[in-house]
Amino acid sequence: MKNPLDPLLLDNQLCFALYSSSHLMTKVYKPLLKEIGLTYPQYLAMLALWEEDGVTVGALGEKLYLDSGTLTPLLKRMEVAKLLKRERSGTDERQVFIHLTDKGRALKRAAAQVPPKAAAATGMGILELIKLRKQLTKLQAGLAE
Repeated sequence: MKNPLDPLLLDNQLCFALYSSSHLMTKVYKPLLKEIGLTYPQYLAMLALWEEDGVTVGALGEKLYLDSGTLTPLLKRMEVAKLLKRERSGTDERQVFIHLTDKGRALKRAAAQVPPKAAAATGMGILELIKLRKQLTKLQAGLAE
């Protein structure tokens, strides 16, 4: 018989609960995002850019917890899709700014249907989801320190 307090049981692992939930949530998002032509990482980048356009690659990477080796190819694909443009700073060649194109800004309207559909797939109420997000944000802040 399994000991429910055993710290080495898979089902007792917070990391596994987060990992498996994240994996399943991403599976929910995949068909929703396919409808608007984005992958999940591209969607996260677009969310950040809709919030604040004209940021540097470094600032976007910090916000998304992505290194430049992961972020740069993602941004290049998005630039080919004409969702954004990357421009080197005139004063510091090392800095690259990201700006949404008209197409990228217009995509926000289509993306508005994604969060309610994803929330509905959880089987949880909006207040439960808000509470969970707050708890996860607190966890994230604690882990980031």
